Amino acid sequence: MAGWFSFLHGEVTAGDVLALGRVRDVLGRAGVAHDVAWSPGFRPSALHLDDVRPEDYSHLVFVCGPVHGRQVEELHERFSHCVRIAVGTSVVDRDSPAVTGFHGVLARDSCDSEPGRDLAARAPALPPRPVVGTVLTHGQQEYGHKRRHEEVAELLGDWLLGKDCARLELDTRLDTHDWRLCATPAQLESLLSRLDVVVTDRLHGLVLALRAGVPALAVDPVAGGAKVTAQARACDWPALVTAERMDQGMLERWWDWCLTYGRAQAQRIAAEFREGVVEDGADRLVGALRTCCGERADPSSLRWGGTW
Repeated sequence: MAGWFSFLHGEVTAGDVLALGRVRDVLGRAGVAHDVAWSPGFRPSALHLDDVRPEDYSHLVFVCGPVHGRQVEELHERFSHCVRIAVGTSVVDRDSPAVTGFHGVLARDSCDSEPGRDLAARAPALPPRPVVGTVLTHGQQEYGHKRRHEEVAELLGDWLLGKDCARLELDTRLDTHDWRLCATPAQLESLLSRLDVVVTDRLHGLVLALRAGVPALAVDPVAGGAKVTAQARACDWPALVTAERMDQGMLERWWDWCLTYGRAQAQRIAAEFREGVVEDGADRLVGALRTCCGERADPSSLRWGGTW
């Protein structure tokens, strides 16, 4: 079995792989033994077309995608002794060698026939995977030599690549001109509320995730800890990793916690936010304004934090 997912310079899409799953399910139920050739760029350790001995096979099944181009024509040449069938494909030019080389074409769509439903629609059901939003920063130059942002982002990227999860890159920056970014906080909150976990090295990545009741695996990218650490402490949020202690084991530990016990704690904190259980700076603002008015001639009398 082959498809565009088999070619070194082809393309592997979710639809193609699901279509392949549908065909494999049908063949498996019928007791038809088969192998699948994968692109070495996608699955380096799998069976590749270059490794296949055509003489070992009696049939070639080409799954999904357009039957068009030199790569498909080369399959006809290599597997010339095999019965060759295309299934779930698009026929762009019925007279091209890529099409006429097949003994049979069970087309998904073509210029001279009614379209059929795509094979991916009836692929075997798949188990759900965690949906993870990433909110990372590469800026914050104000931290100077304490910055570990690049190292943190690289390690997180490598680690997430190995996780079986759906990844969604997000940004807290709003933009009314770039369709790829949210234009309002409400739009971003709608995205966050649909996630299973947020992985972030940003203060507002942490706060907005918790506001949505979603657990956040927070990493402080500043050596010695800075505002992310401070905010995790203020919110009583335990899933925090410091730049100095960041490793695969620590990330795995908090990942598991976020996907199990973390949601309940995140929802509890979200309820605290809504109910105003813990005082914040805005609660003290009016008093601070009055104090400032009374002592405007002596700014040195004003102090940081909650002691006025």
